[in-house]
Amino acid sequence: MNPPDGQTPLDYLNQIAPQTPKRAGFGLNLKTVLLIGGILIVLVVILAVVVSSTSNGPQTNWQRLAARLNTTETISNTANTNIKNSQLRSLNSELKIYITNTERDLGTRLTALNIKTSDTPEQLALEEANTPMFERLEVGRLNAKYDSTYAREMAFQLGTILALYQLMFNEARTEADKAFISAAYENLKPTQEGIANFSASNE
Repeated sequence: MNPPDGQTPLDYLNQIAPQTPKRAGFGLNLKTVLLIGGILIVLVVILAVVVSSTSNGPQTNWQRLAARLNTTETISNTANTNIKNSQLRSLNSELKIYITNTERDLGTRLTALNIKTSDTPEQLALEEANTPMFERLEVGRLNAKYDSTYAREMAFQLGTILALYQLMFNEARTEADKAFISAAYENLKPTQEGIANFSASNE
């Protein structure tokens, strides 16, 4: 068979040769691939955060409690010589006794849970040192407003401890842990309320 006029033999052969069927693709372009990859990365990150929170959350909160009680004890000890009001001084004395007893019982729980305060993450320790609170108390002392400043700051500080107890109670894995947390909460609540009421009446 001869090629039509004006068409080279090579063009003609290419025209009549069977065409290689195009392979069906998956219909994925670069944008779709990047989108799917991004979603997978986000899912992996979320899973890692959830696993980390589940495995380390309770231990971290026990360490947080120990650090927060220690800071509160330091503030209470310092306040003892600066507080002028007798009612507030009595509340601070109650707080000191509470912290001493609670830290003793907390030590027993930490030992049972094999948690060491020496392993407390540095960032957590810095947060719980609560340097800004010490600075505000010093400003209050210099301005002859230590009692009202202490009452306001300590009411808030103790409120955060009560909130932490509630969180830890929900995470507690043994009855012994729940018993400690429940007792610690109930024993602190009256002192926190007393200091908060003092603060409200002196604003």
